[in-house]
Amino acid sequence: MDPVTHFMTGAVLSRAGFNRKAAYATLAMTLAAEAPDLDVLWSVKGPVAGFEHHRGWTHSLLGLPFEAAVVVGVIWAGHRLYERRQGSRPVQSRQASGLAPVRWGRLYLFSLTALLSHILLDWTNNYGVRPFAPFNPRWYAGSFVFIIEPVILVLLLVALVAPALFGLVGSEIGARRAPYRGRGWAIAALTGIVLFWGLRLFEKQQAIALTREAQLTQEPILRITANPYPVNPFRWLTVFETPLVYQTATVDTLTGNVVSDPQAGGFHKPASTLPILEAKRSWLGHVYLDWAQYPFVTETSTTPDGFTTVTFRDLRFAYATPVLGRDPDRLPLVGRVVINPDRRVDHMQLDARVQH
Repeated sequence: MDPVTHFMTGAVLSRAGFNRKAAYATLAMTLAAEAPDLDVLWSVKGPVAGFEHHRGWTHSLLGLPFEAAVVVGVIWAGHRLYERRQGSRPVQSRQASGLAPVRWGRLYLFSLTALLSHILLDWTNNYGVRPFAPFNPRWYAGSFVFIIEPVILVLLLVALVAPALFGLVGSEIGARRAPYRGRGWAIAALTGIVLFWGLRLFEKQQAIALTREAQLTQEPILRITANPYPVNPFRWLTVFETPLVYQTATVDTLTGNVVSDPQAGGFHKPASTLPILEAKRSWLGHVYLDWAQYPFVTETSTTPDGFTTVTFRDLRFAYATPVLGRDPDRLPLVGRVVINPDRRVDHMQLDARVQH
């Protein structure tokens, strides 16, 4: 999911009751909920390096205890610095106001909870995660929530903003300010997200079933998946594989309508040419084919002086949305390997960024 969703999920989780059990719970859970995405720093070494390590060990169950320790360690260091400057006044102030005490063990467990929420949210979309790496490097993807889902963002935003607004109203009429507000809103938002997930999971299976029933091909379907659009839980892109082609269809589960154009939505499996074989053996090729579930690798152009461009696409992302863009030629997660006349890799690029 996007960083904003992760940050807000950590804050809402804390407001659901964790912040009543230990000081700094909201800070720790908000930071921990986004901490795994620090792996984007690998991108400074180039787009292929970033792609290889994204959602790697920082998104694995093995890495979470170390990340929780780092988050709590940073907060502990800030707490110690604050105590030195303030003396015993912060502790006395918290005791007098009835606020939660500092409990580092609980804070560590709360950070682990927020880190687990990150893996769960990333699993729901069709990019996927590798939670059992390095022992099991397989990618797992629920593929029922779009990578940026406005419905979830709105639920989280309401849970965070509504208590403050009602607090302002209460202060205007002289109501006593409660030390912890928004627990009910937080629980309601999290419950709403789970119900939304349940609806999307059900509609995903409906989309797959409708695509099979539509008999869009005379060939046997080897496998099939459905990929979500944002906001609308009834609209899906299904991708299915036959012995000769990949084909896509747009499905409306509310009306039962299945639309597939064999010309625009059909992808004939290309022959394995020498440039394609060499591109698959490249660094980008190894990383891309390890991640992609419906890889489509083709020769897309050859220059007069013999440089051949081989393009890598994953057909799970072969659709245009307001988030991903409307231009099919500029969709995300497209890799290219240029093979020189000597059948060697000249250069690689991912999403138009060249790997140096």
